[in-house]
Amino acid sequence: MTTGPAGEPPAPRRPVRIANCSGFFGDRLDAARLMVEGGPIDVLTGDYLAELTMLVLWKTRARPAGAGYARTFLSQVEDVLGTCLDRGIKIVVNAGGLDPAGLAGKVRDLAAGLGLRPSVAHITGDDLVERLGALRAAGEPFAHLDTGRPLADAAVEPVTANAYLGGWGIATALSRGADVVIAPRVTDASLVVGPAAWWHGWARADWDRLAGAVAAGHVIECGAQACGGNYSFLDEVTDRRYPGFPIAEVAADGSSVITKHSDTGGAVTTGTVTAQLLYEIAAPEYANPDVVAHFDTVRLDRQGPDRVLLTGTRGSPPSTRLKVAVNYLGGYRNTVTMVLTGLDIEEKAAWARQELFDQLGGEAAFDAVDVQLLRFDRDDADANTLATAQLRVTVKDRDAAKVGRRFSDAANSLFLGGYAGFHTAAPPGGATSFGVYWPTLVDRDAVTHMVVLDDGSTLVIPHSPAAGQAAAGTRPASVARGVSVAAGGSDSSAGTDAVTVRVPLGRVAGARSGDKGGNANVGLWARTDAAHRWLAATLTTEALRELLPEAAALPVHRYELPLLRAVNFVVVGLLGDGVAASVRLDPQAKGLGEYVRSRFMDIPAALLDERPPGP
Repeated sequence: MTTGPAGEPPAPRRPVRIANCSGFFGDRLDAARLMVEGGPIDVLTGDYLAELTMLVLWKTRARPAGAGYARTFLSQVEDVLGTCLDRGIKIVVNAGGLDPAGLAGKVRDLAAGLGLRPSVAHITGDDLVERLGALRAAGEPFAHLDTGRPLADAAVEPVTANAYLGGWGIATALSRGADVVIAPRVTDASLVVGPAAWWHGWARADWDRLAGAVAAGHVIECGAQACGGNYSFLDEVTDRRYPGFPIAEVAADGSSVITKHSDTGGAVTTGTVTAQLLYEIAAPEYANPDVVAHFDTVRLDRQGPDRVLLTGTRGSPPSTRLKVAVNYLGGYRNTVTMVLTGLDIEEKAAWARQELFDQLGGEAAFDAVDVQLLRFDRDDADANTLATAQLRVTVKDRDAAKVGRRFSDAANSLFLGGYAGFHTAAPPGGATSFGVYWPTLVDRDAVTHMVVLDDGSTLVIPHSPAAGQAAAGTRPASVARGVSVAAGGSDSSAGTDAVTVRVPLGRVAGARSGDKGGNANVGLWARTDAAHRWLAATLTTEALRELLPEAAALPVHRYELPLLRAVNFVVVGLLGDGVAASVRLDPQAKGLGEYVRSRFMDIPAALLDERPPGP
């Protein structure tokens, strides 16, 4: 790609090829090189910032010679910077984390060592941690998004507080000639929205185009997941090599094609794209700082092998409030996992629990105690491991001494004084600090979104027109909800008289699940219209609670996305106070969807014989 003066995009404006090389801090180091060398791209992006990552970076920064950014990006950019400059490939990442200026400086130093002189810009303005007191005094409650509780009631001192910025700062940096753009806590989709808006010259109120870019960005943000990673239907992924990383070819009208480089593993199908659209969302109205993208308007069509077309995405003006990710230290924790074998599992577990806490002054001596008896054992097992269960005990307290050596010593004392066959899955460790995630909102006028260019000059990025400020007629027509949910319609397979078979739900439905703070989402979709009619009619909130007993006493929200043949559930509070504080074995709910698929339901036999359309 050859750019015009001051970084102007070339004409004519063909679709911009935006590639992803990272879905999290710790993803494949060679992915950047593979994406640059694997075929033509215009922009290389990488997402490094899960909600937990901001806390991880805060801890890292506090260590001697620590850094508040994703250091792995420096290794990646060293591999590809020269090639990207030669080919005009822009690099846009959120690896800046808590110190985008610091990472931008490191990139310049690295480039100088390679004899290169890229233009490096960075984004700033998201970090609110030093301003929380002043903003609260000015009337911002920073109420928890799920509980409504004001931050002041928690009586805590946050260590990070970052507003989610949009993509216009990135677009501005590219328009001013930046070769590399280092962002902090922007939304994941902004890494695609910014380059697409720059390339095509979109306006702030091009809601549908921007919404299309948000959808594309949401699909490719998690790297290999869009290309067959973490995917339910194994029959669609016949190439079992490590999946390739995704590319979004975003057109001027906001439509896009999701694809991958040729001769890479995995697959891009309507199913893999559907799964990623459902990943970690709540309502179909997917809010971003630049636009609200209505995911229930997205249409998917297979365009060819490993090519899926996204069209029809509608957008509407954003809110005047920005999401803020706040983290604070909740205290210290320790866990011991005891292995129980053979007979009398429950009695052995009860004795171990009593022995352990008798030495520690009782369970009430700790701020929180979680005890889980995990039953993997079976009668008359034909292998030793198949006769084992686990007793997992976690303690939390603000006093590190209570949950550190004292707790570990008490657990170790059971080796010779506990139940028959006592041993642990791993030796008890020391106390470790844990963080609590507090999702909240702030008035966007309290946030100054800024771009710092390579020459040190700073540009303030204005906020987009918000709901109520835009011209009439910009909101999309409401999407029909529940158009395919009525049972007993013309398709007898969904009717009440259909012959049913009790089989796993996964025989007719795929799933993708994940975490949003303390909440977990489970999106389920069908591969045929008939299966979707049955799924939408049958899988009610009450049915989900039966399949997922842990949700019985929790709020559950249900949303329909008929164009994707999907329903999405959000289980509020399933993950407690977020990933860093959760005591679940699967604190990010990655396996939750596959668990739901494994549960048995009475499913019309006719659906089991259906052949889904090609990928």
